[in-house]
Amino acid sequence: MKLTDQRVEIIIANLLRTGVMLSAAVVLIGGAGYLAHHGHEIASYHQFQGAPEKYRHVALVIDGALHPDWPAVIQLGLLILIATPVARVAFSLVAFAIEKDRIYVAVTAIVLAILIFSLAGSHP
Repeated sequence: MKLTDQRVEIIIANLLRTGVMLSAAVVLIGGAGYLAHHGHEIASYHQFQGAPEKYRHVALVIDGALHPDWPAVIQLGLLILIATPVARVAFSLVAFAIEKDRIYVAVTAIVLAILIFSLAGSHP
């Protein structure tokens, strides 16, 4: 099957739609689980508390979501949401490479590198 511009647009639209819907479903499941187990607790907003260390690393979030640690499930849904446009850029890179469009491959590779660098970035 030839990869036409219209076919690429349809694939990208489906990729983005699927990523957002999957993300929403995972966050909804995590939120429902969290409320079922912690909904009766009274929140304290007197002092700001950042996210615990176990929710700051992808591997720990995935491990927590598999057990299920409900905040980790919510965090996994947010990671899926962040990964969706990155996957779109990665797919575009492959599509441009198949079309042998070197300029777009170079530009898209730079954009993908910037995205990955900014997401991986330097952590304290």
